[in-house]
Amino acid sequence: MTSSVSDKHTGEPSRARLHAVLVASGIMLSRIAGIIRVTVFAYYFGVRSDAADAFNAAFKIPNFLQNLFGEGVLSASFIPVYANLIARGEKEESERVAGAIAALLMLVTSILVLAGVLLTPWLIDAITPGFEGSKRELCIILVRILFPGAGLLVWSAWCLGILNSHNKFFLSYTAPVAWNLVIIFTLILFGTTSTENDLARWVAWGSVVGSGVQIIIQLPMVLYLLKRLRLSFQYRAVHVRTVIRNFVPVFISRGVIQISAYVDQILASFLPTGAVAAFTYAQILYTFPISLFGMSVSAAELPTMSKAIGSDAEVAEHLRNRLNSGLRQIAFFIVPSAMAFLALGDIVTAAIYQRGKFTGSDTLYAWAILAGSAVGLLASTLGRLYSATFYALRDTRTPLRYAVIRVALAAAFGYLLSQHGPTMIGIDRRWGVAGITIASGFCGWIEFALLRISLNRRIGKTGLDASFIAKLWTAAGVSAAVAWAVKLFAGHHHPVLQAVLVLGPYGIVYFAMTFIMKLPPARFLGRFLPFVRK
Repeated sequence: MTSSVSDKHTGEPSRARLHAVLVASGIMLSRIAGIIRVTVFAYYFGVRSDAADAFNAAFKIPNFLQNLFGEGVLSASFIPVYANLIARGEKEESERVAGAIAALLMLVTSILVLAGVLLTPWLIDAITPGFEGSKRELCIILVRILFPGAGLLVWSAWCLGILNSHNKFFLSYTAPVAWNLVIIFTLILFGTTSTENDLARWVAWGSVVGSGVQIIIQLPMVLYLLKRLRLSFQYRAVHVRTVIRNFVPVFISRGVIQISAYVDQILASFLPTGAVAAFTYAQILYTFPISLFGMSVSAAELPTMSKAIGSDAEVAEHLRNRLNSGLRQIAFFIVPSAMAFLALGDIVTAAIYQRGKFTGSDTLYAWAILAGSAVGLLASTLGRLYSATFYALRDTRTPLRYAVIRVALAAAFGYLLSQHGPTMIGIDRRWGVAGITIASGFCGWIEFALLRISLNRRIGKTGLDASFIAKLWTAAGVSAAVAWAVKLFAGHHHPVLQAVLVLGPYGIVYFAMTFIMKLPPARFLGRFLPFVRK
């Protein structure tokens, strides 16, 4: 008798939940370190600074290496093949595949780093055409410093792919903490004795050093798992060719997403000084829940989904169950995050950034951008898990098609809202940067709908129940109303204390309401609270 998928993976849901917790814990630590890094950066640079604009723009340009060859691409193309070989006990072949992919990455990234350094002036003109004079010159210098560090981070992503496939999630996702700490140390060391332009250069060098430290932390465990690792260019081997074949559509998809990010930056560069920096500060905040909850669930589920064995019907049922469970987990945390960004974004932004050169008016500016991101926060996060399900099915082309549609629409709408929106409603042009996040969020819902419709045709009906999502938004809305009442009566305090006074009740009321509504994620979390009756 053929075993069902559920039989073959007994205890899999609890293991996947544990893996998601490990990923979330690692991401939380690295994201907290990242927020501290950006907070310290904001302390020394503020918003209305040419050096801040130049650094934030320069930081994104070589970062395309990490995004194109990094974690998302390798997770989609490498992990399904490598993890499946491990599950079958083909250790020698899995190590051969790992060595071949490592060698190919080394060759390609080395060529691209060299090309990036040589072509930097042309890249600057293409990506930030609004930069002129000394700002442009500083940006060129910073990009040339940062490119080698971005190449090193690609190797860190390869390490992550190896570790995740062996269920070593925590180390791979906490390694970026070291990178953040090196940059923070650099800012503190040179922050009071350097000009803003010199400090930007020191921070760029700190980023390169931190990238190397991030790899060094992961290598011992990777080499322990791959005892017979040999670098080779065996690109014609069957499984290596499978990885490459799956890699190309995801690579193009990430390239399209990168183009979208660069379009956003181009649009922001034509707005008044501070738009690029403020966009970056807000981006750090709104990507936090996406990474913490969307990435953690997706990263934990991908190896599990990829190892599903059985008939087509059994695999489809297994994927539906895993996907729907993951969607509920994600929505439970993302809905209140979106509501907080929309209704309480000033409290969140002030607590993180408002100190030093980052003023109260800068907080309101960043809040507008953050509120715009709330439009598509849920769609973007749920879409990650749908894409991961396609990757588990060895289908990397369907997510690519829909990513192209989203990016094209977001570019068009982003241009209209950011460049012409403020004039149409009679406000200062600087507020146009909020139009970029609003447009991106709206188009994120279109991509999510396309992904869901397409996947439902393949594995059956998936998605969140209307009653479940309605209860989440109701709880978040009531919690926001309570938080606003606390905000009005509490008066003005230090931004951190204000956040505790306002966001604390917001979280408590949300959890209490969802627990009373008997929503599964809240009931599960309630098991770990001593004052909640079992």
